[in-house]
Formats: sequence, structure tokens, C-alpha cells
Amino acid sequence: MNNRPMKLYFSRNYNPRLAVAVARYLNSPVEFEFASPFSPGESEKFLKLNPNQCLPILVEGETSLWEADAIACRLSRLAGSDFWPTGDAMPDLIRWISWGYWNFVRACDQVHFERVTKQRYGLGPIKHELVEAGLSRFASSAVILEQHLAHRDWLVGGEPTYADFRVACVLPFAQLAGLPLADFSRVEAWHARLMEIPAWRDPFAGLDAPELPPLRAEAK
Repeated sequence: MNNRPMKLYFSRNYNPRLAVAVARYLNSPVEFEFASPFSPGESEKFLKLNPNQCLPILVEGETSLWEADAIACRLSRLAGSDFWPTGDAMPDLIRWISWGYWNFVRACDQVHFERVTKQRYGLGPIKHELVEAGLSRFASSAVILEQHLAHRDWLVGGEPTYADFRVACVLPFAQLAGLPLADFSRVEAWHARLMEIPAWRDPFAGLDAPELPPLRAEAK
């Protein structure tokens, strides 16, 4: 049993969102703290916790753990939960986490970065050739998910696992990014099932979590 106080530093971006969703799904005994590691005066504090200076970060006593996948594993182990299965299903879980990150998530992220992130923070014009490449990769990856979900509700086993959360981490932003989720009915239905889970649908409910900046007009 873990008796050390735990704090999860987060923001509303999709990897920190993923970590918060996991913690709330598992009812983890963590204190949530919204953070801005790159804000003036914050660098020294967060570089000590994560040399990448990125969120999410889980602090337990005097130790810190960074990267959403590692945090999900740790919280699942502390909860004694099959959300991160440790038996014969674990290789399948790792397969989907790995495949998802390098394929589906990266495709979603490429489109989201051009159409959303750059417009939030004034990072320059949309590179439409990158959007098209991302959409092509999204489609080819979604076909694989579509086939896998033909006769099952979840990616691994009969209940939601971290594989579902990880692979779907950008999909709450799909409409904003213009990802054609409706072209893949099983993938769309799978994410609709995830959206029925309160911790996934609104992980920030009741937390002090300022909204992300609004989108600006596209830079020319």
C-alpha cells in the first residue's frame, strides 16, 4: 500500500488530459494541480521534476515520474487494477500502446498540430501538405482499428484498458481538428463508448483547470 502523498501536475493538452482521465477512472488518491512549466519563473521547479519540462508529472513523496504511459502503469499498479493488465493480456496491451503511438496517435497529432495547436499559439500558417499526409496516415490506421473492432467493444479483452485511453487520446479533439471520424463507423462507435465514461468525457470536472486559448485566425 502506498502512503506517500501524490500530486499530478497537468494541463488541458491531450497527454496530460490522458493522465488525469486515468487517475480519475481509477479513483487514484492524487492531488491535481494545474501547471504551466514554461511560464516565467516556473522553469527551475519543473526541470527538477522532468528534464523535458513537460506535463504530466506524478510526484510521490520525493520522487517524480513523467510520461503519461508510465504514470498510467504506476497508478494502475497502486490500484491493483486490470486497467493495465499484468497477466497474459499485457503483451497485447503493449502492442496497442506501441502501435497506437507510432501510427494512429501520430497521425491525429500531425493534423491537430497544424489545424489547432498552431492556431492557438500563433505558430505560423497551416502546412496543408502535412495535413494531407496526416489525414492519409489517419485513414490507413483507422482501417486497422476498424477491422480489429469488428467483433469487439474494446482493444484488449472485454473491458476498457489503458490501450483504449492511449490510442484514443486525441479523439476528444477530433471535431476541432477536422478528423473524419465518421468515415469509420466502428472507430466512431468505440470512441462513443469511451465518451460514456465520465472520467474520459470530462476528466477536468471540478478541477481548477483554465481553458486552452481560443483558436486564432490562420496566419498567412
